[in-house]
Amino acid sequence: MSRKKDIHFEISERKILLRIIDICVIILGLYLLQISINYDYLTVAKDNLGYLIVLAIYITIFGTIFEIYDLQKSSKLDVTFRNIVLTVSTTVLFYLLTPVLTPFLPEQRLQIIYFYLCIIAVIFIWRWIYITFISTPRFYKKVLLVGEISNIENIIKPLNQSDPNYRIVGFINSETEVESPIKFKGLKEFKPENLLQVIRDEKISEILVASYNSETITTEIYHDLISLLDQGFIIREYTQVFEEITYRVPIQFVGKDFYKYFPFSRSNQNKLYLFFQRAFDIIFSVLGLIFGCCILPFIFLGNFIANKGPLFYFQERVGQNGKLFQIVKLRSMIVNAEVGGAKWAQKNDVRITKFGMFLRRSRLDEIPQFVNVLRGDMSIIGPRPERPFFVNELSRIIPFYETRHIVKPGLTGWAQVNTRYGSSVDDSLTKLQYDLYYIKHRSVFLDINIVVKTLSTILYYRGQ
Repeated sequence: MSRKKDIHFEISERKILLRIIDICVIILGLYLLQISINYDYLTVAKDNLGYLIVLAIYITIFGTIFEIYDLQKSSKLDVTFRNIVLTVSTTVLFYLLTPVLTPFLPEQRLQIIYFYLCIIAVIFIWRWIYITFISTPRFYKKVLLVGEISNIENIIKPLNQSDPNYRIVGFINSETEVESPIKFKGLKEFKPENLLQVIRDEKISEILVASYNSETITTEIYHDLISLLDQGFIIREYTQVFEEITYRVPIQFVGKDFYKYFPFSRSNQNKLYLFFQRAFDIIFSVLGLIFGCCILPFIFLGNFIANKGPLFYFQERVGQNGKLFQIVKLRSMIVNAEVGGAKWAQKNDVRITKFGMFLRRSRLDEIPQFVNVLRGDMSIIGPRPERPFFVNELSRIIPFYETRHIVKPGLTGWAQVNTRYGSSVDDSLTKLQYDLYYIKHRSVFLDINIVVKTLSTILYYRGQ
């Protein structure tokens, strides 16, 4: 089946595009600035190549922290502008405060203002172009879903929420026994016999097969899919796409063939990786405890005034391989908050004091856990340790829940930087999906990503 393919960008391609063009427009903007007015602080010249590279590195790092490369936020102009201002302000500040790596400060301070405003202007203009012309339906990846329709809403929602440019335009029921039509907003149902015609008419780029049991796929659809595959058409399996787009492992779709979905990262047994991780844990914990000691008088005063009672709070948690340990935190709830048994922490929980809410949002309540890291009970990065009561409850409801205990729990983790604090079984399922993704793809680069995203969480005050 010959057809003209539409142009579309994958998630990774769009993120790389944003980063590369950001750097290019900054260099272009500085060049236009130097030929237009009396500007000579950081010019585009061969002698300044090192200074330009440092600027590009700063923009990339702080742009990641302030989320200008988050595809959901990059599709909204007002949010993008705010994040650009925060990114450029921090970048320029660090650029000026590192004179060993950057040019000497100009005699005329107005040069710095030109430098600052120029970078904001050119990035914002480029991002306006991106939102207006690239992040539009013209470049959407149009996808046809083939599978069972009983759970279609739970299949589609996570993909739509994670990638605004990945659009499932319709679905075909692959089961032999056709049930009554399922109505889903913005989604068409097509007849199985029209599969090839739908691909041509709707300009479909990819077929997504979502089926618990491949035996339910009818013979007609199976032959059409084989024919398309022979012609080089892209046909992908749902769990693979789900993991790629959402950065989560879809355990609710994993059945008896679970071993196919959990080829865990080699880093979990890599002695060199584990050695450097432990070294990082020790160094970072020592620095964290020094910082904690410096601010302890202020925390003690705040606790005395607005959080009356013990400053520290001890609680039993489940660690690596199910081993129990005592976690230590700064108390953020009222004394005896769990009289009568363990309870989920809710949004706007009345048990949380005002000072306790500040501690949670700023993540300062986690500082004493550096002691747990030094003792080896925890790591800086890993799934958050849960209480035995909830582990027992969730293990009975959610498949593979105890799998998260094959690595050390952490102060921060992939689930913590990608989702809000969980207060239900559904939230725990989402967190587990992120935790298993981390265990499956654990690496130095993913750890660095988590550290950077943790800084974003703290700066944007997104604590529990």
